[in-house]
Amino acid sequence: MLSVLTPAFNESASLEALYRRIADTMAGLGLDWEWLVVDDHSRDDTFAVVERLAAGDPRVRGLRLARNAGSHVAIACGLHHVRGDAAVMMAADLQDPPETIGAMLDHWRHGARIVWASRRQLPGERAHAGFAAFYYWVMRHVVGMTAMPARGADFFLIDRLAIDAFCRYDERHVSVLALVTSLGFEQATVEYDKQPRVAGRSGWTLARKLALVADSVASFTVAPIRAVGATGVVLLAAAAATAVYGLAGGHRLTVLAAVMAGLTGLQLLGLGIVGEYVWRAHDEARKRPLYLIERAAGVHRPEPVPSGALARSDGSSPCL
Repeated sequence: MLSVLTPAFNESASLEALYRRIADTMAGLGLDWEWLVVDDHSRDDTFAVVERLAAGDPRVRGLRLARNAGSHVAIACGLHHVRGDAAVMMAADLQDPPETIGAMLDHWRHGARIVWASRRQLPGERAHAGFAAFYYWVMRHVVGMTAMPARGADFFLIDRLAIDAFCRYDERHVSVLALVTSLGFEQATVEYDKQPRVAGRSGWTLARKLALVADSVASFTVAPIRAVGATGVVLLAAAAATAVYGLAGGHRLTVLAAVMAGLTGLQLLGLGIVGEYVWRAHDEARKRPLYLIERAAGVHRPEPVPSGALARSDGSSPCL
């Protein structure tokens, strides 16, 4: 069975069209399938649409998070609850065409555990395309994840073995896409043309984009801390040389002020970078649940309660 996982935030206008596209695609492929929609605490009637679809088709299930936690948390929640031999993660806005699933399955059947659908083009604002290019450059060249497609891939297929491996990770501040890449396993890539959004607007704000960069870098590399240390050594050497030159030329106050300002800026930058790592370590140590499930739609079998998880006394879905 193939699971299709869709995180959704204020996507009520597109879910029914996406359901029809998925159903038509799966009928053509002749697959047993399910569709799991994780509602990231939408402000519109997204979950009501999911409930209506689930009432008419037992292959549709939905989970609504108790608060807006971001798309990566919603994806993690979905991977914890999918039932298939493999799962395809695709957005709710119809920018990722379900018809691409057939090509992804071909690679999976030939042994790939993770199949990325890499976009040939990115419709939309130049600022968004520029940020995406910057992010994936950082991930490939700074963090060192060369297996990540250069043009990005947030539409992917993941095998059950890799899903089970993913569920063993208990991290809060992490890019799900980077974590899936870091799992290893055999990976393959197919290309597709990303489509324009059919309705609504993206909830992917600048603040969340910047948080994703910080989480991705801090979770997988110590390079920023080492870079600050190396910069400190260089600046100290430059300050010493400048001080000698200033003393020789009689410009002591100017040189002293410049050196103090430069070193103060370096210290604050270093503290800020180290603080990002310390905060993440502190947040992980508290062991708060990554998400809480407020409501469920469709037929959900009882799930095992993970270590440290919260469960309601009535035996309903656990909160991870």
